[in-house]
Amino acid sequence: METQVIWLAPLAVLLLGYLLGSIPFGVILTRLGGAGDVRAIGSGNIGATNVLRTGRKGLAAATLVLDALKGVAAVLIVRQFSPADEPLAAAGAFLGHCYPVWLGFKGGKGVATLLGIALALHWPVGLVYAGVWITVVAVLRLSSLAGIIAAVSAPVSAALFERFDLVLLFLSLALILLWKHRQNIERLLAGTEPRVDGSRDVPVGE
Repeated sequence: METQVIWLAPLAVLLLGYLLGSIPFGVILTRLGGAGDVRAIGSGNIGATNVLRTGRKGLAAATLVLDALKGVAAVLIVRQFSPADEPLAAAGAFLGHCYPVWLGFKGGKGVATLLGIALALHWPVGLVYAGVWITVVAVLRLSSLAGIIAAVSAPVSAALFERFDLVLLFLSLALILLWKHRQNIERLLAGTEPRVDGSRDVPVGE
């Protein structure tokens, strides 16, 4: 009986995180805002970058904030009753966003949700993440590259801040994020990745 209880608590935390993370705010907001189904637009992704392609900057900003808050909420809720399971809640929220059961496991790419997770688990890592993302977007105008570099910065900055207990989690989530961005990476290398302003990237080596 005690063994069952030991396993039930982590599973409950993981499920809670997953359910929070799986709320598809991009789909909900675009439909409520009269912008149609974001999955039928652009890349078909449910994240803020694709919502921006509807031309509704307000909806895109709201999607970014709410997707980040999913990660924050999962961590802070679990912190109230089981602080040791915060990383598990964070992982659940990230997986829920990337692979929501309600959408046939076809979700977002996790950039905003990982930001929220980083801010909630250790805010200095979150600030580095946000700073890297904003800087790359501002300089190169490539949202996908910004998200990729920001994700890679998370385990590195966690190590630099001596939060070695979070390094493996951030590394694992960054690898999943890279996998979700595999097509973007191919386009970045080919020079066909669209910038935020609609122009194209320059192929590597040119």
